[in-house]
Amino acid sequence: MRIGITIGDPAGVGPEIVLKAVSAFSVPDAALVAFGDMRILKRAMGYPGMPRIALRPAASPEDAVAGPGILNVVDIPCIQMDAFQEGREDAACGRAAYRYIEESIHAAMAGSIDAVCTAPINKVSLHMAEVPYIGHTEIFAALTGTQDPLTMFQVDSLRIFFLTRHVALRKACDMVTYDRLMDYGRRCMRALRQLGVCSGTMAIAGLNPHSGDHGLFGSEEEEIVKAVRDLRAEGLDVEGPASADSVFHQALQGRYSSVLSLYHDQGHIAAKTYSFDRTISLTLGMPILRTSVDHGTAMDIAGKGIASETGMAEALKAACSYAPAFRREA
Repeated sequence: MRIGITIGDPAGVGPEIVLKAVSAFSVPDAALVAFGDMRILKRAMGYPGMPRIALRPAASPEDAVAGPGILNVVDIPCIQMDAFQEGREDAACGRAAYRYIEESIHAAMAGSIDAVCTAPINKVSLHMAEVPYIGHTEIFAALTGTQDPLTMFQVDSLRIFFLTRHVALRKACDMVTYDRLMDYGRRCMRALRQLGVCSGTMAIAGLNPHSGDHGLFGSEEEEIVKAVRDLRAEGLDVEGPASADSVFHQALQGRYSSVLSLYHDQGHIAAKTYSFDRTISLTLGMPILRTSVDHGTAMDIAGKGIASETGMAEALKAACSYAPAFRREA
């Protein structure tokens, strides 16, 4: 098994958390393959308190070897080191971050790696570099030819999908429609099968307090009731609406295999309150598997060697866990 790792924006905390995560976490049969600038990684290894790991040049992912503390590096030298500075938004770093992602996707699509685990990138640097995508999800969607990929958060046994993401709350409420719920219900269950999660019930969260309490506090749940009825008629193991004040706890206790959250903060708050550092993100519904930390480039602490690798290690762990069972088509 070969797991690709992009080092993120060179000026952010990506390079150091990659090195720390590789030092902290290893799977005996997994070869870890970084896509990035070798010089940036060597520089990051010199930050205060950084671990020493073996940076091994690899002409291609197929050249990678497995072993604790070994990071195989597909070198992509596109940074002018004499002008480089940590903690600064920069067009050159935006271009470099995009190149690392692009090469990793090409490798995954070709079957040279079994998953891609991404370190954070900076939206401002991407914009400065005139990269025509706002972030990771959009890049992966475009380069894999995927229409509207799914986002799934995971922390421990809690898996959360999102019916809506970066839209105003008022608009998100209007997007809780029968057609959208049917579409996402089908695709979320298909994505779980891609991961090898073939049993268990997906809960669709309610929108209003107590899921509307039979219309006393809102009528949006009527759309969920109809969608759940018809999804179950299609043979999908779905329940809902489930009160949002308890459904995430119930999922952690094993009652549900996943939860479909109706808007951004509903699911984000649940996961990050339970464990902010260990919450990770997966981009699903694509022909390749992508896992990621769920935090930004933290430019204010970049280069100091103090960034936590916990999220990166969890993202690596998820990639190694799901990759053997992942199917390109569910």
